[in-house]
Amino acid sequence: MPNGDIGIRPQSELSWSRKSANIMSNVAAVGAAALVLLPLGAIFVYLLMKGIGSINIAFLTQTPKPVGEPGGGMANAIAGSAMILAMASCIGVPLGIGSGIYLSEFGRNRFGDSVRFVADVLNGVPSIVIGIAVYSLVVVPQKHFSAFSGAVALGIMMIPTIARTTEEMLLMVPQSIREAAYGLGISQWRTTISIALRTATSGVITGVMLAFARVAGETAPLLFTAFGNQYWSHSLNQPTAALPLQIFTYAISPFEEWHRQAWAGALILIVLIVGAVTAVRVVAGRGMVRASN
Repeated sequence: MPNGDIGIRPQSELSWSRKSANIMSNVAAVGAAALVLLPLGAIFVYLLMKGIGSINIAFLTQTPKPVGEPGGGMANAIAGSAMILAMASCIGVPLGIGSGIYLSEFGRNRFGDSVRFVADVLNGVPSIVIGIAVYSLVVVPQKHFSAFSGAVALGIMMIPTIARTTEEMLLMVPQSIREAAYGLGISQWRTTISIALRTATSGVITGVMLAFARVAGETAPLLFTAFGNQYWSHSLNQPTAALPLQIFTYAISPFEEWHRQAWAGALILIVLIVGAVTAVRVVAGRGMVRASN
């Protein structure tokens, strides 16, 4: 073999080696994705097997029955969760998006660094600590539990996730888009709201949905704030039932009927979260299509 050919591999061998590496990489990526989806799928299937048998019209329309009395449901808890989550979103979403806009567009200073630090710390604070804090600052002065205090606790938990996601999404918007708007005489605030934020809408909505999904199943903050209620709540200023609270109460009870209803409540909670996230993404997607047209 000539010296000039030493160490040179045939082109066909190199192509096969690259194809093999590409196939292995694809298989590894698909396997990793499957492993991520497997726990969620297993949980949903298990909840379906355990809870579907207890879901009926009475479960969705009636309040809990006393121990030993058949029937009853979690209608008040479903309505209470919807009310608390809606109010928490009204608190957390505007503050989170507003904070993210500030951090992205104006937060390159010490105050902005402090806000980022606080948001990161708050994102890691255990939910029960936030519940205790809201209990001390809201429940104790009011001298009663309420849906409002529960919404405050969950809203606070939503803010850091939304703020940091909004900041990152706005930073990904090309600077050239902003410069073009400035060149047309558009103010910075209008450029941020009407152009940059609209461009980053998909990512911002993802952050909002992540925050919503996180707080929708929280129990600990509601134990210290909303507290729960066996009856219908007609005011934001009184103790209110919520699905996580009702599931927790039924799950730790010694009664088999309550255990079955706890599984049914958990299934309903998962379905409501997935349904809400899907609906928001569909509506937002249609809005983006109309805007692009």
